[in-house]
Amino acid sequence: MRNVFDTAKQLTRDLRKRQTVAEQTLWRELRQRELLGKKFLRQHPIFFDYQGRDAFFIADFYCHEHRLVIEIDGKSHEYQKEYDEFRTHIINAKGIRVVRFKNEEIEQCSGPLGLDRDLSKEVQSKKGDQDEPTT
Repeated sequence: MRNVFDTAKQLTRDLRKRQTVAEQTLWRELRQRELLGKKFLRQHPIFFDYQGRDAFFIADFYCHEHRLVIEIDGKSHEYQKEYDEFRTHIINAKGIRVVRFKNEEIEQCSGPLGLDRDLSKEVQSKKGDQDEPTT
């Protein structure tokens, strides 16, 4: 029987092999510290405990130094807003900020330099999805 960590490892490998055009485009800018000079990982599992069981989400891109997840949302996300909100809540609870872009936002950036400039500006300026701290 496979454990959750083996399952996550295999799933992330599979997802890396079948990236969307937007994910491929963004990865070209993120790899080798080309965006903001920070290291990003693609299709990175975020593990958490859910009702006493090990569980995970797979972030499209993750920067440990900034505690930042970048998600690229395709059309399917229009129909799963509640799930995305739940997922963001769990990730935020781990102290990680989530910034979301639509596929079109990535695909419409003009060339590598335009994408780099636009994404740097967006990542630095977007608050991202962050739950308000409770007091």
